[in-house]
Amino acid sequence: MASRTPRLFLIPGAARLAGLALTLLLLPGCSSLFFYPDRVTYITPDRLNLDYDDIYIDTADGETLHGWWLPAEAPENDAKGTVYFLHGNAQNISSHILNVAWLPQEGYNVFTIDYRGYGKSTGDPDIEGALHDVETGLRWLAKRPDLVGDRPVYILGQSLGGALGIALAGEWTRREEQPRLNGVILDGTFSGFRAIAREKLDTFWLTWPLQIPLSWTIPADFEGIDRIASISPVPVMIIHSVRDGIIPFHHGESLYEAAEEPKEFLQTDTPHGATFVIPGYKEAVLEFIAERGDR
Repeated sequence: MASRTPRLFLIPGAARLAGLALTLLLLPGCSSLFFYPDRVTYITPDRLNLDYDDIYIDTADGETLHGWWLPAEAPENDAKGTVYFLHGNAQNISSHILNVAWLPQEGYNVFTIDYRGYGKSTGDPDIEGALHDVETGLRWLAKRPDLVGDRPVYILGQSLGGALGIALAGEWTRREEQPRLNGVILDGTFSGFRAIAREKLDTFWLTWPLQIPLSWTIPADFEGIDRIASISPVPVMIIHSVRDGIIPFHHGESLYEAAEEPKEFLQTDTPHGATFVIPGYKEAVLEFIAERGDR
């Protein structure tokens, strides 16, 4: 399922916008506007004829994260690698699973988690908590050589998940953590939390005056455009659609310009979050990860 934009960016009507503007003025910050979780189970992997295990991970600050492990459809110990999938900002893993449900058939394990406050994960979402959660998930993988082995590990982040993935991959690479990452794929990702907040607030006359002060409530060190270069020398593939009506195309261009080599840019032509509906785009991603599998 396609990830959704924050509701701030969708609410129609001057009356609702006026009410929203007043609400925003009372908020301690606007980072919560990026998170729209729910606890509905939309679909489970078994309904897609996929094997899976429910995974529960305790965080250092007392939350419990829920995730799914989808093993590759390959002989035991013969998977091509593992893709760590970070989903978009709305609903939960059960509404996003179709974005990666095709990978086990291609020989790749998939691991995905719900950030705190999403699905069966406890807590309430915020940017710092979500960043902590995605690192917790990767550390769980690092402690499971029985699942990952010495095979390649990739991060695939969509929309919000891509923004979290940039920060995670950059720090993981800088600290030379193990397992090393073989590639990072960013699909429909915004260039920064402050940047997209200002851009969306700017589109409504009632929220236009608030774009700068509200964006200042988001810590400046979360901007992907400032962090993406630190992923190098891990290869990065940036995917963005010219028809993305949620995160405009220029965000992908900006991230690509800021990234260091090795890097690739895949220009697509689908709605936001619908990249993997198109077989050719799946094939491009498979080629990217296959070429990096022996690094």
